[in-house]
Amino acid sequence: MLQVPFIRENKELVIERLAKRNIDATQMIQDVISFDEDRRRIQTDLDNTLAESNSLSKEIGNLFKSGEVQKANLLKEKTSQLKETSKELTEALSSKSNELNELLYKIPNIPHELVPRGNSDLDNETIFEEGEIPVLHEDAMPHWELAKKYDIIDFELGNKITGAGFPVYKGKGARLQRALIAYFLDKNTAAGYTEYQLPHLINEASGFGTGQLPDKEGQMYHVTEDNLYLIPTAEVPGTNIFRDVVLNESELPIAITGYTPCFRREAGSYGAHVRGLNRLHQFDKVEIIRVEHPSKSYEALDGMIDHVKGILKELKLPYRILRLCGGDTSFASALTYDFEVFSTAQDRWLEISSVSNFETFQANRLKLRFKNSNGKNELAHTLNGSSLALPRVLAGILENYQTKEGIVIPEVLQAYTGFSIIN
Repeated sequence: MLQVPFIRENKELVIERLAKRNIDATQMIQDVISFDEDRRRIQTDLDNTLAESNSLSKEIGNLFKSGEVQKANLLKEKTSQLKETSKELTEALSSKSNELNELLYKIPNIPHELVPRGNSDLDNETIFEEGEIPVLHEDAMPHWELAKKYDIIDFELGNKITGAGFPVYKGKGARLQRALIAYFLDKNTAAGYTEYQLPHLINEASGFGTGQLPDKEGQMYHVTEDNLYLIPTAEVPGTNIFRDVVLNESELPIAITGYTPCFRREAGSYGAHVRGLNRLHQFDKVEIIRVEHPSKSYEALDGMIDHVKGILKELKLPYRILRLCGGDTSFASALTYDFEVFSTAQDRWLEISSVSNFETFQANRLKLRFKNSNGKNELAHTLNGSSLALPRVLAGILENYQTKEGIVIPEVLQAYTGFSIIN
């Protein structure tokens, strides 16, 4: 959530940056300033009323002590009126503050200056590319056909048990899935991230804290009776560890990692481009999350990007990095880089990771602060990234490592799988 003082002091900048998201925020920003002025006026009136009431209470006490009962009783009538006025002002202040917050919740984060203008993924900028695209044999298959041929993922069985988008991993497919999770976690912990096992359901406050609510409410599975949500990513429970927390500056940076299943309704996702593992309702992901000092968060973002690059280099998968345009950047992010693996069998790029800096946007919602060197509370910066999302990494391995003899396991994973080929 954007901070009101920042909006007031940088009105034109906020409007200009939100235009990168193809949003004309002029009226919204003016409403924020107007609501805040109303809130300030009510607060001033309330403070003055309370001050006058306190002053009269002292005066009444002195009058009673000096025996001037009649004067004291007259003033008591006035204090009763002031109490009624303060009650009305308190209710008005609460109402205006709620109105202001409801508006602030609808305004996305302002994009970083590096974010290009654009409407969709077609306007994203490719900033890095590495790895050789393999030349496959003429009978090469997409991963959903390989999964059936080698009996390692059963999409039809998942459809029977639950519905489309809930695959069942079997045999060496399940082993490979588990190997990837262990490998990702080992790489992350070796890089200094502390591993957490996190809840798979969150409450409403956690959804608001990281910006999933109200923006992505329709994309989340909702357990209505308990008002809980299945997590769309480990980012949500992981970042909410620090909700309503004041850290010491010496505790920064904080780096955590965790594996969770992720659940997304993905409403409206149909067609050939979402076949197999390309788009699922339940999938596994290993996440990295950082809480940083504002002066060091972009250095940390670069470090996260290098970390994911290192993993893909070891997996020997061809990949590229995109800087997302304003129209494709998530609601809460200030700057996002997507990693995509090239699927040779499908002849297309598959997104496998997003690495983002949210600056103070999530921290303001979370009330995540640290005590700076001056002893004052300051909002921290939050960052997160997929390290990595498994379905499309697995699809990339199955398709790019296929041979006529079978699917070769990347060398770095063989110690985890216990086998070197699926055949």
